[in-house]
Amino acid sequence: MSDGDAVPDITPFQKMLSATTGSLLTGLTMTPLDVVRVRWQSQNVHQPSAAKTTALNKLPLTAPDAFRPSNLGVTACCREVFFANNNAEVCVVGPHVNRPIRGIECAVEETQKRTFTSTFDGMRKIARNEGLFTLWRGLSPTLLMAVPANMIYFTGYEWLRYDRKSPFAWMDNDAAPLVAGALARVVAATSIGPIELFRTKLQASHGDTAAGHVKDTLQSMQESVRTQGYRSLWRGLSLTLWRDVPFSAMYWWGYESIRAKLTETRERGRGRTYEGDIRARQRSQSQENHRETFTDSFVAGSLSGAMACIATMPFDVGKTRTQVYQSTGKNVAGGVSKTAMAPEEQTMFGLLRHIVKTEGVPGLFRGWMPRVMKVAPACAIMISSFEMGKKLFRDVNERALKKQQEQDMD
Repeated sequence: MSDGDAVPDITPFQKMLSATTGSLLTGLTMTPLDVVRVRWQSQNVHQPSAAKTTALNKLPLTAPDAFRPSNLGVTACCREVFFANNNAEVCVVGPHVNRPIRGIECAVEETQKRTFTSTFDGMRKIARNEGLFTLWRGLSPTLLMAVPANMIYFTGYEWLRYDRKSPFAWMDNDAAPLVAGALARVVAATSIGPIELFRTKLQASHGDTAAGHVKDTLQSMQESVRTQGYRSLWRGLSLTLWRDVPFSAMYWWGYESIRAKLTETRERGRGRTYEGDIRARQRSQSQENHRETFTDSFVAGSLSGAMACIATMPFDVGKTRTQVYQSTGKNVAGGVSKTAMAPEEQTMFGLLRHIVKTEGVPGLFRGWMPRVMKVAPACAIMISSFEMGKKLFRDVNERALKKQQEQDMD
C-alpha cells in the first residue's frame, strides 16, 4: 500500500520478520508429518504376496531376481543377517536354508517396523522403534531451509504481485497470482536446493542416533560432489520445480480467490459496497480486525493448499524417490545404456511412467494423506502467521505515523 494510503507501507524487513515467524511455527508443528511422508514414499514398495512367500523354496534357482531383497520385501536386515561374509546379491529366505531361524525373524521384524500402512501407523512405529524425537529429525535443516526460503518467497511474491513497479503490475487479478507465485517459487527453491537435498536424505535415514545420521548424510553428499560435481547438490531440483512451481501458482491463485470471496461476503453482510480491484481489496483487508485477518487467511490458506497439494502429488513422489535414491554401483562410468539405468536416474516422466507401470496410478499418490495433512495446516499456519505479522506491523506503523503527525502539529 502506498501513495494515497493513510498507513505507511510495510517495509521489506517487516515482511521478512513476518515470514520468519511463520516458518518457525510451521517447522515445529509440521516436521513429524514430513518425516512420515518421506519414509512412506521411499520405503520398499514391492511387497511379496502370501502365496509367493509360502512357495519360496520351490522357485527355480535359475531366476535369482526372485530372491533379491526388493522382491522379498527384506532390505537392510536381510543384508546384515544373510549376506555376512558373502558378496552375492541373492537373499534366500526359506525353510531349506541352513541359517539360524532368528535371522529370518529379524528380517521379517525389521521389514514390519519400516513398512507403514497409515500416517499414524508411521508416527507410532517411528516413535516406538527409534524414539519420539526422531519425528523431528531434520528440523534444524528444515528451519535453516525454510527461513531464508520463505523470506525470499513471500517478500518476492508481495513485490511481484502488489508493487506498482512490478513487471506484472499490468496483469489482471486472475493471471497475476499465477505468474508471481510461480516465479517467486523458482527463485526460492533454487536458492535452497542443497539444504532441501540434505533434509530429505536425513529424514529418509533410519535409526536412533542423530549425530551418526548427520555425519553419514554429509559424507554421502560429499561423495556425490566428488564423483558427480556440484550439480549433484541440486539433484531432484527439476522435480522440485515441477512440483513447487505449479503448486505455488495454484496456491496463490486459490488463496487470493478464496480470501477475496470471504472479504466480499463480510463487506456485503455489513451493507457496504465491495469493489473488486486489488487496491480496494487491500484497503478492505487492512481495516479488518485481528480475528478476521487470522480466520480468513487460515481458511483460505488451508483450502488452497490442500487442492494444490493433491494436484501436484505425482511430482512430489518422483522428487522424493529421486533424492533418496542411492546408486547400486551398476551405473558407474563407462557408458551405460538408457535401458540399464535405474528409474530414478532417468527423466522425470520416465520415472513417473515406471511408477504407473509397476504400481499403477495409486503409486503416484503414495503418501498423499500425510502430505495433505502436513501441507494444508502448514499453509494455513504459514500464511496466517505472515498476514498477522503484517497486520501487527501495520498497526505499529499507523501508531508511529499518528505520533509523528501530533508532534508536527505541536
